Amino acid sequence: MKKRLLATSVFLGLAMAEGAVDTGVTAWMLISTALVLLMTPALAFFYGGLAGQKNVLNTMAMSFAALAAGGVAWALLGYSLAYAEGNAFIGGLGYAFLQGFLEEGKMVVSDGMPALLDVAFQGTFAIITAALVSGSLVGRMRYSAWVIFSTLWILFVYAPLAHWVWGDGLLSDALDFAGGTVVHINAAVAGLVGALILGPRKEFGRVAFLPHNIPFVLLGAGLLWFGWFGFNGGSAYGANESAALAFTNTFLAPAMTALVWIVLDYLANGKATAVGIATAIVVGLVAITPAAGYVGPLGALWIGALAAFPSFYFIRVRPRLGLDDSLDVFGSHGLAGITGAILTGVFASAAWGGTAGGLEGNWTQVLIQVKAVIYAIVYSAVGTAVLLYLTRVFVPLRVSEKEERVGLDSVLHGEEAYPVTEGAILVAEEGGKR
Repeated sequence: MKKRLLATSVFLGLAMAEGAVDTGVTAWMLISTALVLLMTPALAFFYGGLAGQKNVLNTMAMSFAALAAGGVAWALLGYSLAYAEGNAFIGGLGYAFLQGFLEEGKMVVSDGMPALLDVAFQGTFAIITAALVSGSLVGRMRYSAWVIFSTLWILFVYAPLAHWVWGDGLLSDALDFAGGTVVHINAAVAGLVGALILGPRKEFGRVAFLPHNIPFVLLGAGLLWFGWFGFNGGSAYGANESAALAFTNTFLAPAMTALVWIVLDYLANGKATAVGIATAIVVGLVAITPAAGYVGPLGALWIGALAAFPSFYFIRVRPRLGLDDSLDVFGSHGLAGITGAILTGVFASAAWGGTAGGLEGNWTQVLIQVKAVIYAIVYSAVGTAVLLYLTRVFVPLRVSEKEERVGLDSVLHGEEAYPVTEGAILVAEEGGKR
């Protein structure tokens, strides 16, 4: 099983594993890091298109805030809490404030690449995970509260869970190639808890909240798929057979999910919607993420097909449940993440990924996957609730009813996505008349 913990730790006074830079490995990881970073602006377009016209800028800005504040917090402390030598629950401070990446005036090299590059690569994962949470909260959360909460959440929810799974911690026996539990289940549960604590939008249940720009949604989905090749392929940590498998599975699973979703859409609605196929692509990408380097191509197709069903039907009934998960984060990421994580244990193949799963006789791995899912759900739910209530001590979580009615773009950002005029005349005319 792949681990993301560097070979040794400066926290123990030891130098990290040195060696020559492998230019192939380094080049692939540089490209993968850029691809995953692109996913957060892509998510901004995906979410922005789904949002209402008066909240589109605020919705997109929440993703960019996670990129900014979360990126800095990750580099200074989050990476260390996730991957420095610690205990089963959390890493230490060995890499805090970016210490430990130079030795005798030279950059430390680990696994064929400069160790510092792993901070950036892993940082892109932390950033988009926090950005995903925002999709459950748009239209009513105060921007300052979001900046504070998302920063704390990366440090005290995301980083410990990353340590549990990838940092040789509590869940190190679980198979999670690129973030089914750490990223998608974690973000979806956090969004669900946030939606419950904030409460629904004032007009929820009385007004239909329709996507204001479906081409944005399709653009975002396409860019997310593009970036996901770095998300999954880069998690092989090299231009190797594992990367090729993950890359191919990232191509196959979403295609199958989209195909099944089109059929379900026709059966349920008599037509296939563009938003539906964009959502299906994301669902398929989420489902294959934990399995990408552990299952064969046929297993990826099965995972993609099966993941469509719980997400499709939950998204259809969710409004009737009274749950204002604004952009269906739990339906798309939570259920698909749970499905993918468990099916990873079913379809994992010794021939393809080095670990046998349930279909090869190792049903214990399925139980391990279920345990990891439960632990991720409980920790994310409790940690998110605590941090939201802590944030509320410093700033209100919600805007006022009047501000919500006007729209968060103008109220919180002083801007409009689609101004109806060229702007006000600011220069006084001759004679003092305006």
